Amino acid sequence: MLSSILTFPFHVLASVIRFIFHTLRIPLPRIPFSSLNFYRPLIARPFTRSDPYTASDRWVRSLEEETGAHCFSRASPVPDVGPSTSQLQARDLRSRLGPGSPRLLPDFTLGSYDEILRLCQSEIRIGCIVLVSGEHDDVPDFKRHTLTDPTLVELLHKHRFIVWGGDVREREAWSAAQKLQATTFPFVAFVALQPPRASAFMGTSSRSSSAPSLTILSRHQGPAIPASAPTSARSLTDHVVLQLLPRVTPFLENLRVAAAERSLDRALREEQDAAFRESARRDREKEARRVEEARRTAELEKAAMERQRAADETRARISDARDRWRRESRQALVPLEEPPNVDPIRMIIRLQDGQRLVRSVARSSTVTSLYCLVDAHFTPTNVTATGMEAFVAENNLGELILSSGQPVEAWWGFSLFTAYPRQAIPWQPAVRLADIGLGNGGQIVVETVSREVEKDDDGYDTEGSE
Repeated sequence: MLSSILTFPFHVLASVIRFIFHTLRIPLPRIPFSSLNFYRPLIARPFTRSDPYTASDRWVRSLEEETGAHCFSRASPVPDVGPSTSQLQARDLRSRLGPGSPRLLPDFTLGSYDEILRLCQSEIRIGCIVLVSGEHDDVPDFKRHTLTDPTLVELLHKHRFIVWGGDVREREAWSAAQKLQATTFPFVAFVALQPPRASAFMGTSSRSSSAPSLTILSRHQGPAIPASAPTSARSLTDHVVLQLLPRVTPFLENLRVAAAERSLDRALREEQDAAFRESARRDREKEARRVEEARRTAELEKAAMERQRAADETRARISDARDRWRRESRQALVPLEEPPNVDPIRMIIRLQDGQRLVRSVARSSTVTSLYCLVDAHFTPTNVTATGMEAFVAENNLGELILSSGQPVEAWWGFSLFTAYPRQAIPWQPAVRLADIGLGNGGQIVVETVSREVEKDDDGYDTEGSE
């Protein structure tokens, strides 16, 4: 109590001097009693306008220049060290820095304060928040002795702490100081996920009561010297090893195991979903092929039915026209037996079943009359008298055969050959028997021809012989 009363005037004097130097923008000299200062400027200091990443990167670079140390990520590149531990990795880094610069800084993560908190949540790691102020006399000692302490740096690196820091003269660090309720500097806070409590001030949106929330595990602020000071390397190391890690590590390990299980379950579900989607895709393709094949088959069947219907209609039309010709016109072309007042010739027609037709016809008879004689024998019909002349009937017959689209042999249903020498007698209109060597009669052989249309392998229509 007495010491507080005696030092009060010095506190007032230090505040006044600091206010004057700050107003006149004169650098404050380092004097022994300057650490007694309790003055804080009432007017908000201007902030440097830059994004959080740039601000934190600039602060880390200035920290390296001030301390002569290097962050893990900024140290000399290290080749692939395989499965080496972080401690061996740290010693290897220090050995690469050379004797003139043997110290290391924690590997500061760049970004905003809120991004660091989200990173601590997503990766289930402990966060170490370091805040300093260039206006505090304890900060230089903290930077040179605490932040470069090999034991503390290796401890933070070994346990994968997410370290973030800044100067409260920057907007992002000042905002973090307000959320963490920092009252003096240097300031160190440790945060991590913990089971939910009735209240936990983190400056972030609250989560459901069942989910773990980020919690301020401890705050350390004040001088870094002597070794028992709150922000000294030994105090922070002892706190991390003896209190912080035993307290939070089991819970974080459980969270990591649960997260790994969820990740595995999610991967299995995604694999199952992918397999299901692939199976469904194959089923859809199979169904689409089946539908396409059914559609193609239906189209082929429909086309075949259309062709069959067209062929049936054609055959019916040709058959009707042939029958009508047989009733109305054929009789005019059939040669009379023993014609009067002519010199007849004797024709012997041998059928395929062995029967023989013998007929005496006029020498002026035509090949058409010979075909009509055989047709009348094969297909007798009732005759409708029309009084049609023979040449008219023969002309009509030529047009009828031509319009049918069938070969001549198919339309007649048979072919004629001379017996010896065997030569075909093709049907031609207005051709007399004498023109084909039968002027004195002869013997004719009949061979039937099928009127059914067959399909060759090459898809063309052909006529088959019987």
